[in-house]
Amino acid sequence: MRILGVSAFYHDSAAALLVDGRIIAAAQEERFTRKKQDACFPSLAIEYCLHEVGITLDEVDYVVFYEKPFVKFERLLETYVAFAPHGFQSFAMAMPIWIREKLFQKDIIGRELQKLASGFDWKSRLLFTEHHVSHAASAFYASPFQEAAVLTMDGVGEWCTGSAAVGRGRELTLLRELHFPHSLGLLYSAFTYYTGFKVNSGEYKLMGLAPYGQPKYASIILDHLIDLKDDGSFRLDLSYFDYCTGLTMTNQKFADFFGAPVRNPNKDVLSPFHMDIAASIQHVTEEVMLRMSRALAREHDLKNLCLAGGVALNCVANGRILRDGAFRQIWIQPAAGDAGGAVGAALAVWHQFLGKDRKLNGGCDLMEGTFLGPAFTQQDVENRLSKAGARFTVVSDENVIEKTATSLAAGEAVGWMQGRMEFGPRALGARSILGDPRSPTMQKTLNLRVKYRESFRPFAPAVLREDVSDWFELDCDSPYMLLVADVKRKLWRRMTNEEEALFGIDKLNVVRSEIPAVTHVDYSARIQTVHADTNPRFHALIERFKAKTGCPILVNTSFNVRGEPIVCTPEDAFRCFMGNEIELLVVGNCMLQKSAQNPALKHDYNNQFEPD
Repeated sequence: MRILGVSAFYHDSAAALLVDGRIIAAAQEERFTRKKQDACFPSLAIEYCLHEVGITLDEVDYVVFYEKPFVKFERLLETYVAFAPHGFQSFAMAMPIWIREKLFQKDIIGRELQKLASGFDWKSRLLFTEHHVSHAASAFYASPFQEAAVLTMDGVGEWCTGSAAVGRGRELTLLRELHFPHSLGLLYSAFTYYTGFKVNSGEYKLMGLAPYGQPKYASIILDHLIDLKDDGSFRLDLSYFDYCTGLTMTNQKFADFFGAPVRNPNKDVLSPFHMDIAASIQHVTEEVMLRMSRALAREHDLKNLCLAGGVALNCVANGRILRDGAFRQIWIQPAAGDAGGAVGAALAVWHQFLGKDRKLNGGCDLMEGTFLGPAFTQQDVENRLSKAGARFTVVSDENVIEKTATSLAAGEAVGWMQGRMEFGPRALGARSILGDPRSPTMQKTLNLRVKYRESFRPFAPAVLREDVSDWFELDCDSPYMLLVADVKRKLWRRMTNEEEALFGIDKLNVVRSEIPAVTHVDYSARIQTVHADTNPRFHALIERFKAKTGCPILVNTSFNVRGEPIVCTPEDAFRCFMGNEIELLVVGNCMLQKSAQNPALKHDYNNQFEPD
């Protein structure tokens, strides 16, 4: 039985292929089109998934879309009616598009499928799930748990903005929902917009900025903007927001309340005020998520919690939930946003529509380490790099590890492309840029000279699973970089009085621990545990780096520059390599030194991609 899951038409379109209940392939459309968060129908991602199994679309039993477009249209229409006459301008702009493209989305999807297979009988094989059912299914059915509580939180699906459910075996029972316009995801996005970052992509910047400030405004947010109950349910005071009917997230009342206009990212620098705003909304978000999880734990005798939806990418809040102890274990879907809805929709059809029982994987989850994207044979890598004009040497497996570890220990930045591409927003050692975490300058170097992005943004440590508890206040799996924990206190560096007195971005250059490149200003780190069974080559590299340096950790960030999707192909990797200051590129067994390349192939990234 073959089930193709599809998410599309909002942001982060993706496709996933299930064969007899196993996730065989999954990828985001952006990786193929090179358009960040591409929302178009994922034709190229579908073609990849089919190619991975060696079938055509005609051989797929069901195609399932991750939400119900007509219900979403109903919500949009009812919202405008409820708020009339406010918002007529946005109503007038949205309706022609929705009537032309969205209201008849089923037919549009059918036509897109027939472009891939002209005789495909989509009318009998196309199914739809609800948006938050897709999220919940992606969280529970892909998890390693036989039973668990399930929380989903995002901006909005059809009407639902958050849900609580219980999963047992193949049963997934919805308990309650939060409905639009009351949304934790939209609340966080409103503050993302207010601080000058891009909605639907800048939320992680807001999270990274929060530790530079103090949550000075948290209490007034809780007193005036959100009415939060003990069980985590809430209502927003919509008079401060404009997302229901307007063209922006917040309004003048919101700006007046905080005493400053929306930050213009092209003109206004990030000030201590913006850092305090970030810290405040992060504090509120964590409080909402903690109350939700505690309420579920009180109501149900369950030890496990699963999370999905865009808000579940808030790894700081996830870490708080784990440390809170209401649940013994938590598992977060690595593609927690809309891309993961493609996986969830397919799993929902397999287990709910077809009634198939779950087959757990001996304590492991079903995401295959999330290495579900394309891979390239060694011969294909060599052919592609040669055609691109790259100059490289081919070395043995052993020398790949040895030479790369030597380069890293010498302080070089390394582009690392190996095996199948990751599914989801994180690079986890297949499409990564790597560095030495002991370097006091590595964070700034990677941000400003390699990634071309804001200097304040933190990097993650990729640490051997067997060594994680020696270096961090964590002793559980975190394979998907979705948990934050503190660096072990014994590794902290004692700061001077002058350093202690620094505020905001001035904290950035202070060496805070023995691994400063991955230690955030509050001594926390977004941890990836690396496992030999899911990524043996990356695990071997870190082992070799440890043998050379005594440190079982590497800096790991996604292989791309600001505003560009993570690289997919060897050509993507070479182009990115030639557009920044990475010293070494390793693709399969091919090693490329920057100094050996033809300078005429240097790539200029200026103005190529929109800011993210």
